[in-house]
Amino acid sequence: MTAMTPGSNIPLSAARVTVDVAAPVRLDVSGLLLTADGKVRSDDDFIFYNQPSGPGVTYRSGGGSAPDAIVVDTTALPPGIEKIVVTASPDAAGQTFRGIEPTATIRSADDNSVLASFTPPQLGDETALVIVEVYQRGGQWKARAVGQGYANGLAGIATDFGVTVEEPAAAAPPQPVTPPPAPMQPPAPPVSTPAAPPAAPATPPPPAPGTGKINLDKGRVSLQKNQTVSLMKGGQPLLSQVRMGLGWEPAYRGKDIDLDASVIAYGPQRNHVDSCYFGKLQIVGGAIRHSGDNLTGEGGGDDETIMVDLGRLPQEVTGLVFTVNSFSGQKFTEVAKAYCRLLDGTTGEELVRFDLTGAEPQTGVLMAKLIRQFSGEWEMTAMGDFVKSRTVRGMVKPAAQAL
Repeated sequence: MTAMTPGSNIPLSAARVTVDVAAPVRLDVSGLLLTADGKVRSDDDFIFYNQPSGPGVTYRSGGGSAPDAIVVDTTALPPGIEKIVVTASPDAAGQTFRGIEPTATIRSADDNSVLASFTPPQLGDETALVIVEVYQRGGQWKARAVGQGYANGLAGIATDFGVTVEEPAAAAPPQPVTPPPAPMQPPAPPVSTPAAPPAAPATPPPPAPGTGKINLDKGRVSLQKNQTVSLMKGGQPLLSQVRMGLGWEPAYRGKDIDLDASVIAYGPQRNHVDSCYFGKLQIVGGAIRHSGDNLTGEGGGDDETIMVDLGRLPQEVTGLVFTVNSFSGQKFTEVAKAYCRLLDGTTGEELVRFDLTGAEPQTGVLMAKLIRQFSGEWEMTAMGDFVKSRTVRGMVKPAAQAL
């Protein structure tokens, strides 16, 4: 195996290669197919979790238990594509690469043998990286270590390579915060790129202000939408048994609200493992248990609770999404004080709380997700995303897309 340094390259001995990117935290990994002018042909050449396949390039999710990866089949790339760049950014909004240097491993996709690895040195305030590139030179496919950082996230990289990103106002061209490696080849002559027609953004929308990942070192945490908390304290897992409590009240007095709390379990490829709800009170061998249905939402405290024994969850379960549905068909605009909170399953101590401050006229909401990281650490992210569904069955697909 070759340990690469910035700017170094190796010839590829395999026509199909996998580039996986691992770090102490979960990453979003993507690939871009570039022509000789260093641009995508269209937004279809941006391969990521919401657009997982393109000609010759595929995104593969690790589901939190393994690194996400980009698979490149050089024999299937369309004519005119001369380079695939592999990018990475922390999944937690606003988090930089300072102290969490990622490692890209290049493998043969046929036998999984390791061809090379690369860890970019001296990272700081970067929130996204072009980490490696697979490129063609003189009829030979090669891989180069890059390590170029961006301070404006994945959207900055996408814009730099010609992907249409919808923004409220025109932004200045993204500036790398670390200098790119010395070129190993003569630069292509400058070309003019016509403005792309208006299109839906291929990248996920930017997170709400004030998001980011925190931990439990200072005790109880109150989350905002899209904010993530690590279930660690002092660098160690805090507990193995947790209880998710979900509660709500009618927005108008005298009107019962029949909401149903559920949890949906997923595997590494965002595949549906099972759902725990009022009609199925235990799943995955009893590691997840539901308290039963509350038909009105009356009374103080949690209306429904779901106990999760993280230590007993099988390895095939890497993600949990907690949902609430209005089985009676009433919209969430008729619900007040909806919240979810995570408690220590042994002591009952409240650790994390998320209050749903806004509502939409829908019958389902994705409240929160628990994701098992590659390191084994669990993280909780507040969601608050509304969907049209009165039952947990209709939540399975949108919840998988939100992982």
